[in-house]
Amino acid sequence: MESLWHLPLPSQAIKQQSASFISHLWGPLLLSYCALIFYLSSQPMLPVPDLFSIQDKFMHAAAYALMALLFWRAGRFYTADSACFTAAVLALVCICFCALYGASDEWHQSFVAGRDASFFDWLADLFGALLLTLTLYKREAVAIDGE
Repeated sequence: MESLWHLPLPSQAIKQQSASFISHLWGPLLLSYCALIFYLSSQPMLPVPDLFSIQDKFMHAAAYALMALLFWRAGRFYTADSACFTAAVLALVCICFCALYGASDEWHQSFVAGRDASFFDWLADLFGALLLTLTLYKREAVAIDGE
């Protein structure tokens, strides 16, 4: 029989349940975010104030950095019990996913009136995803791999 000292406090149990519930949301959040990018890419023109010359590249990088973050968190949740899914594998899959989605998004824009596909937009997408993924990898590799 467990003593009262070893039972979790109600607040701890609630925190664990809410953390588990939130963890389940990373995958749906990623899919919703991808759908939002697809929707925005379908618009002929987006009303964005022109603040400086390469602002669109910063916006692409930020958008795909967020996609990488969502993918990383979903990947951490869905592969937590997998011994073969190391931090390096997660980083590689995350970068590949973002790169392929960015390429398909640029291709999709080539069919939208008023939009065009841009190799440099795709490079900005890739840069944002790479930067955030490598940052997360460096920060979390110890937690995943014990390296």
